Amino acid sequence: MAHLEFAPALQRHAASPPVSVPADSLQSLLTAAFDQQPALQSYVLDEQGCVRKHVAVFLNGRLLHDRSELDVPLAPDDRIYIAQALSGG
Repeated sequence: MAHLEFAPALQRHAASPPVSVPADSLQSLLTAAFDQQPALQSYVLDEQGCVRKHVAVFLNGRLLHDRSELDVPLAPDDRIYIAQALSGG
């Protein structure tokens, strides 16, 4: 089962326990997480269903750069980590 975790900064806004579900894509994994905790969706995705600019999604430790393509295939042992991106100057 694919495993999804949210960074503590996102957990401040909505309870987000780790999610482990059978999922064949990032989209289906996110859908399962949002079904469990609907408030998370607005923190992770924008109104067009794309990953927000201030959110970073990592697949097995590698940053996913495409914010609009969520049909990324997943293997059963993949690990997804979602964090708020840091910015500033």
